[in-house]
Amino acid sequence: MNAPAIRRVAEFACEKRPASGSRGMVVTNHPLASAAGSQMLLAGGNAIDAAVAALFALTVAEPMMVGVLGGGLSHIRLADGSHRIIDNLSTAPGRAAPDMYDCLSDEIGKQRDTRDRENVVGAKAVAVPGALKGWCEALERFGSLPLADVLQPAIALAARGFTVTPYLSNCIGDNAADLARDPGLAAMLLPGGTPLKPGAKLVQGAYAESLRLIAQQGPGALYDGALGTALSGYMATHGGLIGQDDLAGYRTETREPIRGSYRGYEIVGPPPPSSSGVHIAQMLNILEGYEIGALGFGSPDAVHLLTEALKIAFADRAVATADPAFVKVPVEKLIDKRYAAERRALIEMNRARSWAAGLSGGESADTTHVTVADADGNVVSATQTINGLFGACVQIPGTGMIANNYMFNFDPHPGRALSIAPGKRVFTSMAPMMVLKGDRIRYALGLPGALRIFPSALQAIVNLIDHRMSLQEAVEAPRVWTEGGVLELEEAIPEAVARELASRGHRIVRSPRIAGGMNAISFDEDGSMTGAACWRADGTPVAISGGLARAGARFSI
Repeated sequence: MNAPAIRRVAEFACEKRPASGSRGMVVTNHPLASAAGSQMLLAGGNAIDAAVAALFALTVAEPMMVGVLGGGLSHIRLADGSHRIIDNLSTAPGRAAPDMYDCLSDEIGKQRDTRDRENVVGAKAVAVPGALKGWCEALERFGSLPLADVLQPAIALAARGFTVTPYLSNCIGDNAADLARDPGLAAMLLPGGTPLKPGAKLVQGAYAESLRLIAQQGPGALYDGALGTALSGYMATHGGLIGQDDLAGYRTETREPIRGSYRGYEIVGPPPPSSSGVHIAQMLNILEGYEIGALGFGSPDAVHLLTEALKIAFADRAVATADPAFVKVPVEKLIDKRYAAERRALIEMNRARSWAAGLSGGESADTTHVTVADADGNVVSATQTINGLFGACVQIPGTGMIANNYMFNFDPHPGRALSIAPGKRVFTSMAPMMVLKGDRIRYALGLPGALRIFPSALQAIVNLIDHRMSLQEAVEAPRVWTEGGVLELEEAIPEAVARELASRGHRIVRSPRIAGGMNAISFDEDGSMTGAACWRADGTPVAISGGLARAGARFSI
């Protein structure tokens, strides 16, 4: 049982406030995307309609994070309580090969470095996109509104423009050198060679026309139409590998979620090729052997245990978790509480350990997430991305579409679980998670942040269950991260804690931000919902309450 007292060593103040409603909730990392989703709910649509509308709007308002040429995962819970994961992750082109890049290092944190950054920037970094197909399939199977209606907010944003936020301006400035290499992106984001400033208006006319074509033709506009012809044509003339055959052959996968348990709650998340469902369940199994709440949030012991659990998970992840169509993933063992007990028994409280995998068998940080719920019980937690900041920094001429750099997610070294193979799905740390109590959903959450995603989602779950934080506190609380090398601590972790961790052998690095803006929804027994977004992005919850007039009501004077 959890200790009755709530103890905090790392104190912090929330910078945002939550929103509460009874008839729907949309939380995204941009206010205009949250508005687009809420329009669908107010028009009588369901959570799936709202999520897809919000994602399309994010391709306009967060062009550095997400696009129709990206990929991702959508965790959908329907009103009947059933769950499924729509996997629209990108795949390696048919012309890809395990040795297509010249590797520069095998050091932790540098394994994916290649000569001339060919897996990061430019046409050779682009994998076969899955986002558009996945979103359209989700809408067709589980939505209630036509695609043309769902696309209208995004089309209007692109055509009329929107105001650049400081966050977007900072992202443009941080990536200006790579953006300047592409004529279309340079013209759009670096007018006169200078990054767009906060308050400037960003209009994307060519992209508005592409969205209008998608509204008319559906995903076929890309996978068997003019947009696909433009993409494959650019690839052919710029050293890329994607052909029309790759686009025509792309398929999504619908997968059953991974289910774990933690202190009476059921934890539900995506299966491989995502590492989140498996390794969050694994780490919670390890932590379940300790009274984490009694140790206190941000205490040296609590952070030490989180760190050791993270290192164990990353050690196992490196050899055992990949695209299940190519690698046999030992899911049952990884989430087995007996295996967790074996690993837990090796943890030492007074020193940091180096961990090897206990069984046989890196990504970019720029992603986005939406969490949506309606009054009928449909819930969507979706993480989608073009991978790196502005993807491959390539805009397909005449379309406004920004290409992903998902090839960076593969290990460029041949002969490994995460090595490149034609048609192989990229590996991901995306964590669109849901937490149940009995048969009722209690929380849905997710965030961007690449390798830091699932460790941050784990910490939010621990914050809610062990430290009994409010939803707003749980998403804003300071985070820690390691994959076995240095231990990153956000600045709100006290210096005394950092010194104590260093004395145990942890190599400490201070970070102003670990992962990106988390957004989440909590569900109360009375049917009300609370939405929260954190300070790490432009996240905004929009809540819906009220409703139609009482049956039979009329107006008269």
